[in-house]
Amino acid sequence: MEVTAAIRQRRSVKQYDPNHRLTEEELRHLLSHAILSPTSFNMQNWHFIAATDREVQTKLYAASWNQEQVRDCSVTLIITGIREAWKDMSRQLRHAPENVQEMFGKMVPGFYSGNEALERDECVRSVGIAGQTVMLLAKDMGYDSCPMIGFDPKRVAEILELPENHSPLLMITIGKALTPARPRMGLLSFDEAVSINRFGNHELCGEVDDS
Repeated sequence: MEVTAAIRQRRSVKQYDPNHRLTEEELRHLLSHAILSPTSFNMQNWHFIAATDREVQTKLYAASWNQEQVRDCSVTLIITGIREAWKDMSRQLRHAPENVQEMFGKMVPGFYSGNEALERDECVRSVGIAGQTVMLLAKDMGYDSCPMIGFDPKRVAEILELPENHSPLLMITIGKALTPARPRMGLLSFDEAVSINRFGNHELCGEVDDS
């Protein structure tokens, strides 16, 4: 499937075939490409937890206010943001040239140290980018998905036994749709969503009209 087709066809699906499971090969294919998603400074400040066990999915279902897609999908994926990932970049930079390692060693701490808001924003950005990669690739593989924030993060962290510095930021259900997604509720027009060069300007070509 072409990328543009996957973007157009990806929809948030809520009803899944509870008898379908992804194969180990499919799951590895999906997640091995998800971890290619870009992150600032190559920080890779995320972690992917694929819940495939029905008992675990049922617990997550309860922690997601009994939303059936969490229980019935083929895999319930939770992507965590790793706070303070910037403090030790040795693994992420192990193949980088020595001068790059030295440069990042000076830049990264100065950029994030003492800035908890930026640290969390960086996690949210990284997880969001990775989540879109997952959903588009799932569509390419013939599966549907649904991104979710409707869950109790504290309870999810307990169920998955997350380390203290991991925040469960995004849940994605993936599987075979039983019913298609509902019709789109209403997309913003191009001009409502996009500006060129400055807010409110919609001229794609030529100079900005200052009159």
